[in-house]
Order: sequence, then structure tokens, then C-alpha cells
Amino acid sequence: MKKYTVYGVGNALVDTEIQVEDQELAAMGVEKGLMTLVDETRQQELSDHLEGHMVAAKRASGGSAANTVIATTRFGGSAFYSCKVANDDNGDFYLQDLEAAGVDHNWEHDRETGTTGRCLVLISPDAERSMNSFLGISGTMATSELNADAIRDSEYLYLEGYLVTSDTARAAAVEARNIAETAGVKTVLSFSDPGMVEFFRDGMQEMLGEQKLHLLFCNEQEAMTWAGSDDLEATAEALKQVADSFVITLGARGALIHDGEASFEIAGHSVTAVDSNGAGDMFAGAFLYALGAGHDHRVAGNFASLAAARVVSRFGPRLSAVEHDELIGEFFS
Repeated sequence: MKKYTVYGVGNALVDTEIQVEDQELAAMGVEKGLMTLVDETRQQELSDHLEGHMVAAKRASGGSAANTVIATTRFGGSAFYSCKVANDDNGDFYLQDLEAAGVDHNWEHDRETGTTGRCLVLISPDAERSMNSFLGISGTMATSELNADAIRDSEYLYLEGYLVTSDTARAAAVEARNIAETAGVKTVLSFSDPGMVEFFRDGMQEMLGEQKLHLLFCNEQEAMTWAGSDDLEATAEALKQVADSFVITLGARGALIHDGEASFEIAGHSVTAVDSNGAGDMFAGAFLYALGAGHDHRVAGNFASLAAARVVSRFGPRLSAVEHDELIGEFFS
């Protein structure tokens, strides 16, 4: 039996969530619903503009893959996370948050001087999230941040698509995948954001590699952008060329899942959405937990759909440890 359910690789970003109106997004020149890479000066400009909102802001260790592996551990799985943080206050906070969630990581040695990555997550009234990320030292993540032994001792390797924006981080993702494939570890990738698929397609193809993924996570817009089609059936056929199995999340409509043999849809859950940040991350974390616990794709999909619905019904990309336990009891009892 492997030590870890999931080995994750991703950007380490300290998230700050702030509620805004649509007109404020327009006034700041923020593209709604997308992740935009910004430099430190631009992020500070946005923070200054939003200073009056900070009373409602919350800080959390984030980054897509981090949210996913934390969900997996809080449901009862186990995880290792490779990332890069600086020797600063945010770096200390980030690693302490990972450890509190039961996630092992690669930073037992001294960290470099620099700035830990940060993300301003702007939540509009329709629950859409618009992210402005300054990668900081995370942009220099490299193969040296990987732990090959931990990869080999994992059921799944999980890569976030956001790694594609950095040459060194993308190389780390490719190397992690090579290690996993050689060791027979199941490879998993999330497209993460439509912009990653549209503007970094060549790099994304490099991360996908020549051998099919075991599992691909994407939402409908990401999937259709990759396939160059607005037809869901044609899009699903295109995904079969790069992954043995996949999940296309469809928001409130649920998800389309292909388990390697058959395709089927699972239902969504009727909730009042207040914050979509972390919905896809939670879906992936719950899905991987369920697969690792021996359940099939249909059961995993239904559990993940419930977990994602629960997380969008409140602010923040994650649920508390108690809420994870409650979901396990509610679904599997």
C-alpha cells in the first residue's frame, strides 16, 4: 500500500478573498472570471484600491493543487505537496497551514530569501471569482523542489495547469510526470483555467506528454477551448485522445465523466452559490479521495459534486475539518 493518496505539484499562493461589485472590476481593469498573472506593483495597486474592503478579507494557503490535496487529507486520505515559498512571514504561514491540514511537504530545509506568492481573489455578487496572482518565488519553482521517493510512494500524481506559465515550474511538472510514469503511479492533471488552455497551449501539451494521462479534470469552458468545439460530445471525444478518463464539470448542471470505458452524467446540487473559488479544486480533492478509498468513478463523481456544491455555498475555497467529516458521514453512511 502506498504512503500517499496524492502527490500534488502546484504554485504556493497565499490567498486573500475580497468581495467586490462588477463595476469595481471594470474600474480596476480586472478580467472577470479568469486568473490573471500580475507583477507585484500591479497587485499592490489593486490592494490599495480595495483597502476599504479588507475588513472582510480572509487569508489562506492556496493555489489550486494545494486546495485539492488539503481536501483529500481532510476527507481521510494522505498527501504530499511540492511547492516553493520564501523565507518570509507568508511562507511561514503557508507551511504551517499545510501541516495543520496533515499535508507533508518538501520544505524541511532552509528557504530562499524572497517573496512568497500571493493571490487576490475578487468575488462578485454572482459568486464568480476573478484572480490576480503574483507568483513571487513560486515562479522559480524547479525540479529541485520534487521528492522522487514520495512521488513513487503515491497512488496519484496531481499537477495543476497553472504551472504552465513558468518555464522552470513546467519542467518540474514534466519531470514529476516522468518519475510517476516510470513507477506506475497514476497521472492526473487539471487544466485549471481557460486562459491556461488558450494562451499556453504548447506548454500544456508538453505537460500532457506523449503517454495518455490516467485522469484529466477540466470545466466545460476549458474542455471546449482545448477541443476547439462548442459541442460537448465532440469535446469529450477530443479529451479521450489525451486521457484514459476525465471529468468535465458543468457547474450547477453536475459533471460529465468518462471512466475509461463508459461516459455518464452526474447531477448537480441546488444551492445558493456565494463564492465559486475552489469549487473545481474541491471536486478534484473529493474525487481523488473517493477513488483512493476504492470507490468507482460514479460514486466518486457524486461525492465530489456534493462537496463542490457545499464549498460554493459559503465564502472561501475550502471547508473546515468538521465539515469534511460531516460530508463523509452524510454521503457514505
